[in-house]
Formats: sequence, C-alpha cells, structure tokens
Amino acid sequence: MTDVRANKPAKELAIAVPATLEAALDPEWLSQALGSRVTSVEQVELIKTVATKVRFAVTFESSDEKQAFCLKGLLDVDEMTARGGPTCVLEADFYCKVAPTVDVRVPECVAAVVDREAQQAVIVMRDLIASGARFCSALEAFSADEAAASLGQLAQLHKGSAFLDGAEWIRPRAAELARMTYITPEMLQELMDGPRSEGMPADVLDARRLLEAMKVLADRDTGRPQFMIHGDSHAGNNFRTPDGPGLIDWQLLQRGGWALDVAYHLCAVLPVDVAEKEERRLLNDYLGTMRSFGFGMPGEEDAWEQYREAVLYGYYLWAITRRVDPPIINLFFNRLGNAVHRHESHALLGVA
Repeated sequence: MTDVRANKPAKELAIAVPATLEAALDPEWLSQALGSRVTSVEQVELIKTVATKVRFAVTFESSDEKQAFCLKGLLDVDEMTARGGPTCVLEADFYCKVAPTVDVRVPECVAAVVDREAQQAVIVMRDLIASGARFCSALEAFSADEAAASLGQLAQLHKGSAFLDGAEWIRPRAAELARMTYITPEMLQELMDGPRSEGMPADVLDARRLLEAMKVLADRDTGRPQFMIHGDSHAGNNFRTPDGPGLIDWQLLQRGGWALDVAYHLCAVLPVDVAEKEERRLLNDYLGTMRSFGFGMPGEEDAWEQYREAVLYGYYLWAITRRVDPPIINLFFNRLGNAVHRHESHALLGVA
C-alpha cells in the first residue's frame, strides 16, 4: 500500500454542492467532480452522523475497472444541521491548502466542491478501506503504544504551524466555543445530569463551573504560543494502515496551544487506568519530539500543568455534544471527566 503522506492538494471546484445523497451519487455530477465521464456508480456503504460519509465505486468511460471513493458532506439534513456548512468549508480548505504542507497521514482528497457564498462544501476522497486501511471505532480503546503512534501524527501537524502566518481563516476555535451563547448554563446542566453522568465524580458535573473554567482556559491558551491543531482527535477520527496511523475529520482545525490536542487525545483514546499510568511518559515523549523539530517547548513541570488544565477542553466538547450516538458520548464524557477530576483542572484554573 502506498504511504498516503505524499499529500497532494485537493482540486477546488466551483460546481454545485449537492444537498442530497441522490444528487451526490448522480453520474453527471460525479463526472464533473472527478474530471472524467462516469458510466456507473455503486454505493458501497453509508455512514450518517452529523455529516454523511458514503463509500462508492465508479467506472469511467475509458475503463471497465472500478475505482473506489468516499464522499463526505451535509446531505439530506435539516435547516439547523445545514448551518454547520462552514465547518465543511474549513475541512475542504484543509485538504486544498494545509495537507500538502504537513507530513501527516491523511486520505487523498481528489476534489473539494465549495460554495463560499452559501458556505457549503463536500469533499471526495480515495477510499482508504479499499486500499487496506482500517478506521478506528470511536469506542475503541488504544494501548499506550498505539497512543504514542497517533500522538506522533499530531506532533507532525504541530510541526507545520508556520502555516498559520497569514492564515487568519484558521481561527482560535476553543476561545470562540468558550464564549458561545446558544448553549445556556441551564441547557448544559440538563445534558450533564443525563445518562452521561453515570459513575462520574460529582465535582465535575457543575455546568456553571465548567463554563467558567472553559473561559479561563481559553484566555490562558490565547496568551501562549499558537500551534496548528486538529481539535478533535478522539479514537473515531483516527485510522490505521500498514504504514502507520493517520487522521481524518478536519472540521475543528484551529490555532491554539499544543496541550489542547495532546491532553484531549490521550485522555479520550486511553482507558482511565492506562491514562493514569502512561500519560505523563507519553507527554514527555511528545515534548521531546517537538524539541527535536526545533520548537522551544516548556519545561517538564510547566508542560504538565498546561496539560492538566487543557484536558478540560475535550471534556467541554463532549459535555455540549448532543447529536452523536449516546454510547460514544457517554464513553468520552466519562474518560475526559475523570481526567478533569484526576488533574484538578478547575482548581488549576482558579475556579471554585
């Protein structure tokens, strides 16, 4: 299998962005998106979360050989879900602009269809599964060695942070999330009091404290060196190939402190008992890698404190999450909430 880190820029197209699955799999539309006349389309697999991922195979006019692709976009969604279109545009821009500049293993994106006025986009990628890759389940627990390998991919992304100069479109999303107003303390408390709270330490189940702590974290993070970070690297956004692990789902690509990515990733993918034992060693390995790239990282104790604060970011993401299968929400809420409790994140952030 070819190592997918030889990242090519996706071709941005200004054709119509399909709003339905039927339109996305239409041979005429696919002919425009793929740049060659499509004579047949076969749907292989349909995965619907907030966005739709559809694996499909096509034949082109010039050959009888089937070629495998995967399309991702907001298809057949209601008006509220469609408002998430800007995150699809952000992901398209990652494949068009960022992917070729970083040594991160990602799918080959062959077309990004973008409507910048409507702020909607879909991407068409080569089907990694057809090439022998395996996507990790969101419910899959990583071993310490597997977490070290995937953390290495995040380090490669952070290594490319010089891209942020002049790229104002990559925004400080953690700071923006901390100040959003559409989720009130009452709404958040209702979510946190639901089934996801089972077995959780009581001190991390106060919505007011969480919202206040998130604002403090965002303020501190903004004042620290800014890196290009993934923002949502849980197990379900990782894949594995014979050449090593890779990352998908770039809809929360952002600028922020390195610790937001590292603490979220390790505390989300590792079972609680494994994280307790291994996270500090894995953090120090990450710091060593970044220093070998020429970055002036904080000392061990300062880095550990930043890590302990930053785990609250991932916990906040899963506290506000509603439109994901409950077992997935409950698992990440539990792992990250226990990490917030273990690291005394609220106290470190000065929130009583």
